[in-house]
Amino acid sequence: MELHTVDIDKPEDLNFILGQSHFIKTVEDLHEALVGAVPGIRFGLAFCEASGKRLVRSSGTDAAAQQLAEKNAMSIGAGHSFIIVLCDNFFPVNVLNAVKAVPEVCRIFCATANPTQVLVAQTEQGRGIVGVVDGFAPLGVEGAEDVQWRHDLLRKIGYKA
Repeated sequence: MELHTVDIDKPEDLNFILGQSHFIKTVEDLHEALVGAVPGIRFGLAFCEASGKRLVRSSGTDAAAQQLAEKNAMSIGAGHSFIIVLCDNFFPVNVLNAVKAVPEVCRIFCATANPTQVLVAQTEQGRGIVGVVDGFAPLGVEGAEDVQWRHDLLRKIGYKA
């Protein structure tokens, strides 16, 4: 077995969701879940088929996001993995439950805008995601000012009342 590190290629502020699924209809079901959760959402998604033709299957409402999802899916190359690229500084928290509710979704590895590295194991059979490195290591523990900043930010952007 070889272990590889694959950097997610994306603009700095772009959010994405990386997960694992188990069936070719994942592409259509994820697409339906996203547009059903947030009307007008702009996204691209790509799914690595693990048998048959073993193609990267894709869909989306934004051509550039769809191409970026396809590029990252090819780089990762792990069977039955998927990546959803979200446009317009859209936060994954707004669609994460809809994505997790898709019956064929097995797990979510990350949902982030941080620089991300995907740890991929490669064997004679193929590739699989071992885990992710999401962002950077902490520099310390938050103090009172940091707690207030977090509290204020969540209310400013509408996630807490």
